[in-house]
Amino acid sequence: MRKLVAGALRKWVQQWAFPQQCMLCAEPGTVLCEACHDDLPGLRAVRCPICAVASVRAEVCGQCLAHPPRFAKVSVAVSYGFPADALIRRLKYAADLSLADPLAALLADRAGQEMRPDCIIPMPLSAQRLRERGFNQSHEIARGLARRLHVQVADAACKRIRHTPPQASLPLDQRRANIRGAFECTMDLDGARVAIVDDVLTSGATLNELARTLLRAGAAEVTGWVLARTERT
Repeated sequence: MRKLVAGALRKWVQQWAFPQQCMLCAEPGTVLCEACHDDLPGLRAVRCPICAVASVRAEVCGQCLAHPPRFAKVSVAVSYGFPADALIRRLKYAADLSLADPLAALLADRAGQEMRPDCIIPMPLSAQRLRERGFNQSHEIARGLARRLHVQVADAACKRIRHTPPQASLPLDQRRANIRGAFECTMDLDGARVAIVDDVLTSGATLNELARTLLRAGAAEVTGWVLARTERT
């Protein structure tokens, strides 16, 4: 935790002492310059209206038709490819918290086009993962979204009650079983419209399981606000 605080302080001093610059090309004057913004992968991709996977005709994909998810739809900012993936990894694994707010701004551009939910819930981490990392990247992104879109962050509504192997380490067909029963909701969500905030969506199993938990707690509708979508190949 001391290292995390020291790192955050160092970033603050750097931002105070030096002019603001693009987080990708270092051009001064803005956190994300127009050229780099326009080059982000999947920024203008046509997507499945439910799971947000890239879709040529913006039609519901075969997977959503065959196995409708518990969430109503997902809004994503970009595809999970270079350089967006590098920024997300730097936030998560290098504790570069200075990236949380500009990444939240990127997602706010897309999520701001949707109907406002009654609250947003960051994807919870297990207690073990939270101790290892020192912070929840989804919570950091949610804070920036809440400030920009004027929505409430219900960060204490849910918790992850079971530590599981990282989803990314498992084959796609094992991820649903791995995450089953991992969440608990302690908040009465009767009739509420809820958006789950997360950094990356791959199979959708984790988002689907948390949506299932929220619906059992009374939520009327659950959507996803996700920074980056891994595209199917």
